[in-house]
Amino acid sequence: MDYLLYFWLLLKASLFSTGGLGNLPILHEDLLARGWATDRQFSEALAVGQISPGPSGLWVISLGYLTAGWAGSALAGFAICLPPLVVLAVEQVYRRVRSHVAVEGFVRGLSISVLGVFLVVLVGLLRSNGLDGRAVAITIATIALALTQRLPVSVILLLAAAAGVILYR
Repeated sequence: MDYLLYFWLLLKASLFSTGGLGNLPILHEDLLARGWATDRQFSEALAVGQISPGPSGLWVISLGYLTAGWAGSALAGFAICLPPLVVLAVEQVYRRVRSHVAVEGFVRGLSISVLGVFLVVLVGLLRSNGLDGRAVAITIATIALALTQRLPVSVILLLAAAAGVILYR
């Protein structure tokens, strides 16, 4: 087993999850593909994580122990603690420099770019799920009717459903 790669896989799972069991699918795919873990080890680690006190994300330390012994356990603990520690360090630095003109400009630019990426991904998801002009028209009409607050929500939903049936025949 390559311990550096093992650590990277654990760190990657921690970086791309929101905590708890969010890293389970990533770790399951990566470790099973390399033959470094079995479904039984995942089950045992999850069971230990559920009956142990503390945050539910600590099941990864049990998995590290089951798959790579004490070294795996230490690497797993470090990998799941590193991202929050980095966030805390960045926040401390940001507190000191947030009023600097260059930092304010960077944050504005970063916000705009994140919004742009979000919109591109959103439009792609909506298109792949059948969004078209008719759906946009129904949505806008539904929102307009809801903003008037003259019709009950159930009536608005029935009108939107009827419009969908008529337009998508």
